[in-house]
Amino acid sequence: MRTSNLILVGLIAMLALANCSAQQADTVLKNGTIYTVDKDMSAVAALAISDGKIIRVGSNEQVESLIGPNTHVIDLKGKTVVPGLIDSHYHFLGVGQREFNLNLDGTVSMAQCMELVKAELAQKKAGEWVTGRGWIEEDWPSKRFPTRTDLDKISPHNPVLLGRADGHAVVVNSRALEIAQITRDTKDPQGGEILHDRRGEPNGLLLDRAMGLVRKHLPPDTTAEMTRKYAMKADQVALAYGLTQIHDMGTNFRTIAVYKDLYAKDEMKLRINAYIRGPGKDTEKLLKQGPEIGLFHDKLNVRGIKISQDGALGSRGAALLEPYSDAKTSGLLIFKDEEIYPTIKRALESNIQMVIHAIGDRANRDVLDLYEKAFEEVPPEKRANPDPRFRIEHSQIVHLNDIPRFAKLGVIPSMQPSHAIGDLHFALRRLGMERAAEGYAWQKFIDQGNYIPAGSDAPVEEGNPMIEFYAAVSRKDTTGFSADGWHPEYKMTRAEALRSLTIWGAKAAFDEDVIGSLEVGKYADLVVLDRDLMTEPEDRLFDIKALMTMVAGEIVYDRGAQFTAK
Repeated sequence: MRTSNLILVGLIAMLALANCSAQQADTVLKNGTIYTVDKDMSAVAALAISDGKIIRVGSNEQVESLIGPNTHVIDLKGKTVVPGLIDSHYHFLGVGQREFNLNLDGTVSMAQCMELVKAELAQKKAGEWVTGRGWIEEDWPSKRFPTRTDLDKISPHNPVLLGRADGHAVVVNSRALEIAQITRDTKDPQGGEILHDRRGEPNGLLLDRAMGLVRKHLPPDTTAEMTRKYAMKADQVALAYGLTQIHDMGTNFRTIAVYKDLYAKDEMKLRINAYIRGPGKDTEKLLKQGPEIGLFHDKLNVRGIKISQDGALGSRGAALLEPYSDAKTSGLLIFKDEEIYPTIKRALESNIQMVIHAIGDRANRDVLDLYEKAFEEVPPEKRANPDPRFRIEHSQIVHLNDIPRFAKLGVIPSMQPSHAIGDLHFALRRLGMERAAEGYAWQKFIDQGNYIPAGSDAPVEEGNPMIEFYAAVSRKDTTGFSADGWHPEYKMTRAEALRSLTIWGAKAAFDEDVIGSLEVGKYADLVVLDRDLMTEPEDRLFDIKALMTMVAGEIVYDRGAQFTAK
């Protein structure tokens, strides 16, 4: 045989071997019910993964040819698979911090809350701060906010600061007020309120920016070592729930540096879409340098700015167009328009995504007005990105006349289903029956063409995506209760709820081409569930557990070796 022919035969053999190798998957999942969340919401039995991405989706027979001697084959044994779940409103370090600090979530009475504080106090030195978070007075029989008087009874000397679960109110004792030099003559800061008793003295409750008057006196808890500890714990917590990406609402570049170090050392697996808290020096830095996108194989994006424009409904800080039905206040706007509008306008010019917290109908209208003004002054041809995907975080109470503006302006309503099943126990008292029609109107937004990225606002809520799924499709609390006038017609279908926790979250972060559905070419981010969320009885949805979580084809969580190679 001529040398040229030998070379040709050799080349053909090499190409055949290379093609055979290329067609062998690293991992194959089969014998399951796999909801792809493609445009048709297709369900298949199997998929194949190579180099962290999906290379085939279909029947068991269709992936069989991709199984080679080194392929890891996972027999799903009929279990359900969905795309990796996305929490589109999350406070990442707060979740990690919750695991180490005094957690008052779930307390059923003022007395129980105070007992936990007393136990924490027993471990402290004289004069040392006692801090915690998670109380909700609506969960207590008294329905009464705690005050400094309650705290003074158990801690007259150690300063105490306890955050309400919503993150928009704290209660402090007299010692903490003394350290912060807050007296009856102290003026409310812009966007905050110091509450007073009948004698005109501060009663220990501080709303929104007034919290900073005391918080600035707390010992620092933001060292790189502490940030690292909280981040690694939060990573574990999220992955165990089946989350593969979170949108981190309100961070800073010092924290981002820790994230980058963890990713560089492969010590953190969860994808993070980070939003810098503004306004401030860090937002100025982001606007000048521009976004950082797709770092560490699309694990980290830094492309947005988070601003809070009002408080929370529970603590009556949400800004309403008319006064609360149960108090002589209309809430408050945290920033004057002129303080934040320049940031919004510059974001359009710099390919930076704006996400602004607005809960009350007044705050939502204010943010829509600011966005509309910026869109008019910076038309698409003058924007760094003609599709800026500006968001309003929460969009909880929106005047019925303003809901159509979301679709008209292309503003994304980023909403947290669990807020609706927690707030239903007090929202009707805060709003009255007529305004309840403005609340948590998921289906109204969807019907007009909006998509809703869902989140939990953890650690405000637990952070379990199955609770969010249940809340979205039931509009009931976990006991099955829903109040009269709570508009069950606003709930989502199961398909919509699944999209809200997957592809809609990806789209809200400009990531729909790489994650959010189980389609060829996308990263193999997925979660195996112990039950089928599309058919499980409604009252058991929130009990569904993640058995295994994958990020880019890597098993990053396994609830006890459920699946083995075959």
